[in-house]
Amino acid sequence: MVIGQSPTQVPSTSERVRRTVALLSRRGFALRPDRLAALCLGGSVSEADVRWAAAASSDLTLEHGLVVMRSDRARAGEIASRAADHDSDAPHYMAMTVRFVRMLVSFAPFIRSVSIAGSLASGGFRASDDVDLNLIVDDGHRHLAYVVVNVLGLVHALRHRSKPVDDLTRRPLAPRLMTANLILERSQCHPLLRQDEDMAFEMAMSQPVFGLDVFDEVVRANPSLSDHFPQLGYRSPALVIDTASRVRLPAWIFPSILDSAARRVGAAAWHYMQWTRRRKPEALARVAYVRATMRPYSLFDEPDAT
Repeated sequence: MVIGQSPTQVPSTSERVRRTVALLSRRGFALRPDRLAALCLGGSVSEADVRWAAAASSDLTLEHGLVVMRSDRARAGEIASRAADHDSDAPHYMAMTVRFVRMLVSFAPFIRSVSIAGSLASGGFRASDDVDLNLIVDDGHRHLAYVVVNVLGLVHALRHRSKPVDDLTRRPLAPRLMTANLILERSQCHPLLRQDEDMAFEMAMSQPVFGLDVFDEVVRANPSLSDHFPQLGYRSPALVIDTASRVRLPAWIFPSILDSAARRVGAAAWHYMQWTRRRKPEALARVAYVRATMRPYSLFDEPDAT
């Protein structure tokens, strides 16, 4: 994995396209030439540039209408199937997620920004997936945020027990539906310890639905992110919710002293979920990979939380 390399060091548009496809491949999905052109590392390029790069590169190819690494040709059909499912499944889950975020921020005033991430944001969502959320929270509230998301997520999922599931989203009582993917405290964002292309991509692909001003503040405070993906400067506010007319619980109900207890509760719940997947190596491997991409921001990596 290339970390921290400036786009100015990339010698050609073709190399930028190749590195973008490789970055997508590490996350298990791929894009059509037009979408890849818009999302290209270092800034948007033309669709013709993408097609030329795919034709000229020994590492890239077009399969099922997607630009993929040649090493991914065998799974291109599955990736394309996900993209097709996204068109039919995503609108319902997007609307459901916006409603959940409204409830979440009403109960948790220490949450300052929420973005939709993962497959629902990237274009590869299917009904058996969970919805990944990236959060920015007040200092001393990371574990509280994790517990609140999971408690409210469980209550929410009880109403959707007929949802299709896979090895990652199957749970004993109700399906895994809303997931805290990345939780950052505000002080961790100024600046971010990681400003590499993978972190920039995580933010570029996410869709803020609450706290767009806080999200944009993080982008401005970490200009290297925009060096990797200038597209970060052009965020659509289409899904951003307005909470001005909604009653939010007062912040004093959640003092930071509660975060230590929330950490123990959250760690116990997380390790229990890993135990339920102990005979599902593919699911465990996927969780391990996602956590690796989030370090040093992943929760429960500390020795005393194991």
